[in-house]
Amino acid sequence: MTRSAGGTTVHHPWFARMWVRIAAAAEEHGAAEHRARLLAEARGRVLELGAGTGANFAHYPPGVDEVLAVEPEPHLRTLAEQAGERAGVPVTVVDGTADALPAADASVDTAVASLVLCSVPDQATALAELRRVLRPGGRLLFWEHVRSGRPGAARVQRLLDRTVWPAVGGGCHCSRQTLDAITDAGFAVERVERFRFPDVRLPAPTAPQVLGVAVRG
Repeated sequence: MTRSAGGTTVHHPWFARMWVRIAAAAEEHGAAEHRARLLAEARGRVLELGAGTGANFAHYPPGVDEVLAVEPEPHLRTLAEQAGERAGVPVTVVDGTADALPAADASVDTAVASLVLCSVPDQATALAELRRVLRPGGRLLFWEHVRSGRPGAARVQRLLDRTVWPAVGGGCHCSRQTLDAITDAGFAVERVERFRFPDVRLPAPTAPQVLGVAVRG
């Protein structure tokens, strides 16, 4: 089941429609498996930041009581609402932004951030909000692309971030050191897996990725 709270806060119509096609192709080439692995440990009341098209919803396990899915882009939010109707757990899709999450302090058991911390205006603020809404001991499940550990590739990422990448990617930045930002925000990283996705000969600037679990300290 799904319901939506109104109020448009982010509008990227061109990127939203492009992302729908990119995401669909990625699901067929391994993204679905990453989502399933990411969400296997989700429990209780869940807040998902940046739900996008709702691709995660089908992967939530039975241990989830409900999902509060925040998505500020109108076109993506409509698709997420439709995906919520098909989900095996209760899903509520709402408008909202990372710097002011629509949830009370310590009100969720699990927070989920998948391919979204690249595009929030300020990572520290977004992570502080995720920490605020999590109960003590609650878990942040994250899957994000990060700055490359190879100096040459990292230089290319930084150059793209200073020029065209955020404009064409709906605010995405490909050179953020997201894992460091998570620990700086007061989370203890419990487990992390590093990999490249997609793992092809000429990888995209967003190919270096991390997937893991962090606990609210």
